[in-house]
Amino acid sequence: MTDSSGDRRQGFAPVVDTGTRLLILGSLPGDASLKAAQYYAHPRNSFWPLIGGVLGEDLAALPYEQRLDRLKARGVGLWDVIASAERSGSLDAAIRSPEAADLRGLVESLPELRVVAFNGGLAAKLGRRILSDLEGVALVDLPSSSPAHAISLSAKVDSWAILGKFLPG
Repeated sequence: MTDSSGDRRQGFAPVVDTGTRLLILGSLPGDASLKAAQYYAHPRNSFWPLIGGVLGEDLAALPYEQRLDRLKARGVGLWDVIASAERSGSLDAAIRSPEAADLRGLVESLPELRVVAFNGGLAAKLGRRILSDLEGVALVDLPSSSPAHAISLSAKVDSWAILGKFLPG
């Protein structure tokens, strides 16, 4: 389905298991991620160095499947707040006609979940609408790991560091 606002983009399946304590939600994978069929595949996206810093592991140096295995082993899950949307390019500002992911259903399936972290402003805005009344689960807004979010990497590192307190040592 296409129109003047671009092709319909479909997100990925969640990367979680029953031990997920921290769920990081982005908005919708960008073009580089969709092409590679990998979360955060754009080489300038800081996600892997940021979450690697939180976990004390060099995840960016690992092959993709091993990155996902390490996240799950440490209680970290990934997904997006948007299941599909029309978008031309990769910017969140270009998203049109978003279809929400079943965040409530996923959250209810994760018995160890303690925190949902939103990677960027759009993820926070949409995700908080759906999850604002959760009990026993903290909601944390993070600066986007995207290169389009123009704050320094060190400022992002400082903000993302809060996630460490929700994970077992």
